[in-house]
Amino acid sequence: MTHSSIISRRAAIATLGAMGASTVFAQGAAARPVIVRLGYQKSSTLIAVLKAQGALEKQLEPLNAALSWHEFTSGLPLLEALNLDNLDISADVADTVPVFAQAAGADLTFIAQEAPSPAAQAIVVREDSPLKIVADLKGKKVGFAKAAGAHYLLIAALDKAGLSFKDIEPAYLTPADGRAAFEKGAIDAWVVWDPFLAAAQRQSKVRVLADGTGIASYQRYYLARTRFAKARPDVLRVVYAELEKTGRWVKQNPKEAAALLSPVWGLDAATIEQANARRSYAVRPVAPEGLVEQQRIADAFLAEKLLPRKIDALNVALFKPGA
Repeated sequence: MTHSSIISRRAAIATLGAMGASTVFAQGAAARPVIVRLGYQKSSTLIAVLKAQGALEKQLEPLNAALSWHEFTSGLPLLEALNLDNLDISADVADTVPVFAQAAGADLTFIAQEAPSPAAQAIVVREDSPLKIVADLKGKKVGFAKAAGAHYLLIAALDKAGLSFKDIEPAYLTPADGRAAFEKGAIDAWVVWDPFLAAAQRQSKVRVLADGTGIASYQRYYLARTRFAKARPDVLRVVYAELEKTGRWVKQNPKEAAALLSPVWGLDAATIEQANARRSYAVRPVAPEGLVEQQRIADAFLAEKLLPRKIDALNVALFKPGA
């Protein structure tokens, strides 16, 4: 064998070795699961159940997808993180939250909607409070989470009572801070949602001035970044199917669901069962006609100069789970 042929053979072996190493690396890269960043809050019941059971991870394994969990105090910071590309999917947020995200220019896709649960949020006062009706809130300090469903409930209830948002002193508080302020007497009234509402009702002496019945239907929405929704509709189909199934299970098995959530939420099972009884947990696709109240919410916030610009709440991307 000549010197030149030996060199050529060595070069060929080196090339094949490099190709083999590249192939192994590519296969290894392909084997690594795609990380799906999912944001949720304490009131994200169905996601909390799925997280506790590990059911969603199992269903996503065949798609080579793994979950990364991120907890938030309320819906607004959750969707802000989604808008900033720090999340791929958002667990349920109250119907008010997406309008603020849309006003900020967020490119979101609505994955699913929970049917109305108007009694699952309320305006409460201490049992010994002199406040008897919503109109008595004039000039009073009211605590609630900004852009939460409770925020719109307050606006709608004030409007029904002949008042405006300017007639009260707002205190923007997370649920935990709101509970502390309420119990110390630092606020005159508190507007909050379940399970925090049920906890306050069972652990403190409170009265309900008004809930959402007839004024704020309180629908909750699951969303995704549109870019992610277009890239991974297979993941969203699995998420939707698991949410729908879990919603039915929670309603059909209230005691088992409460027992499962008790250590997760740090609440007794009876409180959780009371809270869950007021939520529909009926997961369904989002249809354009189902967004009509979204426009009313957006217009109400705009009228109170709480939304920076007018939005078309019906002109949004909708995920079709059956497609």
